[in-house]
Amino acid sequence: MDIIKELREETGLSFAQIKKALDEANGDKEKARTILSAYSSTQAEKKADRELGAGIVSSYIHSTGTVGVLLELGCETDFVAKNEEFKTLAHDIAMHICAMSPTSINNEDGAGEETALMKQPFIKNPETTVEQKIQAAIQKFGENTKVIKFVRYSIF
Repeated sequence: MDIIKELREETGLSFAQIKKALDEANGDKEKARTILSAYSSTQAEKKADRELGAGIVSSYIHSTGTVGVLLELGCETDFVAKNEEFKTLAHDIAMHICAMSPTSINNEDGAGEETALMKQPFIKNPETTVEQKIQAAIQKFGENTKVIKFVRYSIF
């Protein structure tokens, strides 16, 4: 039960999904984490074609006041867009953009995957990418979620 609680706090997923993953992994927490991650990818692929009809604009200004980001994060409904966890996700991604200076969302500019936002290790947890963070949000909220666009401003 402690493992289920711990994974629930980490992922925000339902007890049923976590229990199923733990059963599949014969109680091994790390294997269950891998199963849940794979499940997130599958869920994200299934929802990728859904139309985005809502979202939020989030901003982040670094404490120095010399770097700032505006981010548009889309989702399907206002219900999710108004959710505090969704707002936190948008803020965290904006902070990541401020710190890591990506030049595109999915390497549209051809500059390489290291400058593509979705492929970068997430600044708050380098073990996952921004893409994996968004896939986990898709699984958690049950809605398609995408970075629509972002702009990074810098004085230097």
